[in-house]
Amino acid sequence: MALFQSLDDICTKVLFFDIETAPAFPSFDAMPPALQDQWRRQTDKINRYEDSGMSPEELYPLKAGIYAEFARVVCVSFGLLGKKEGQYFFRLKSCCGEDESRLLQEFAKILDNQSIKYLCAHNGREFDVPFLARRYLIQSLPVPEMIDLRMKKPWDDEAKRIIDTMELWSFGDRKNFTRLELLCAVFDIPSPKSDIDGSKVGEVFWKNRDFERIARYCENDVLATARLYLKYMRLPSITDEQVEYADRIMV
Repeated sequence: MALFQSLDDICTKVLFFDIETAPAFPSFDAMPPALQDQWRRQTDKINRYEDSGMSPEELYPLKAGIYAEFARVVCVSFGLLGKKEGQYFFRLKSCCGEDESRLLQEFAKILDNQSIKYLCAHNGREFDVPFLARRYLIQSLPVPEMIDLRMKKPWDDEAKRIIDTMELWSFGDRKNFTRLELLCAVFDIPSPKSDIDGSKVGEVFWKNRDFERIARYCENDVLATARLYLKYMRLPSITDEQVEYADRIMV
C-alpha cells in the first residue's frame, strides 16, 4: 500500500476518484423479462438479509443501483494534485450522463495517462473498482489495465495500485465498514453530503435528469477522499482556494 510522505510524491501520481450509479432502467417494469426474473431472485436474497418485506417493484429503485448487473455508471469524477510555480492545486473533473459506454471510454482515456500510478477511492477496492470493471465488460469494452484485478492477489503489484481510504482506516479489522461522511466528521473535513446522498442519485438521474447536480455531488466525494487521505498521511490539506474545476464531459 502506497503511504506517501510528501505532497510532491502524490502530485500527478495518484488519481482520486468516485463513481455514482443508478438503476439501469427507470423502473422494474421497464426491465427486460429475463432481468425481471433475476431481480425477483435478488429481492428474495435482500429480504432474507434485511427483512424489508418489499416487493421487487418497490425494492428496485432503492437497491438496484449497488449491483453492477442491474445498474449503470452515471458519473465518474476524479481529481489530481498538481503543482505550478511552487503552488499546489487540486483539479477536479467529471464524466457524467446517460451514455454509459461513452462515459466509460472517456474514463479509460484518463486511466491511460502514464503518469498515474495509483487510484484512490473510499471503499474503492470493494465497490468502485469491481463495479466499473463489470460495467466495461457488460458494455463490450476492454477493462482498463489499472482496474483489471481479475485473478490478482492483494499482494500482487497490480492490486497495490488501488489505495482504499476505508481499508486504510480498518487497520486489519475485516468487519470494518466506515462511511466517508463519518470519517469527515471525525477529521473535521467538510461533509460531501451537503446536497444529496447516494440513495437519491437514481431519482435525480431518472426523474430530474439533473446530471450537473450528480457531478457536483460526486466531485465533493472525490475532494473529501483526497482530504481524508492527506489527513492519514499527516500532510497539509487541500484548501478551497486550491481547488480547480475543469469543464465536465457530459455524455
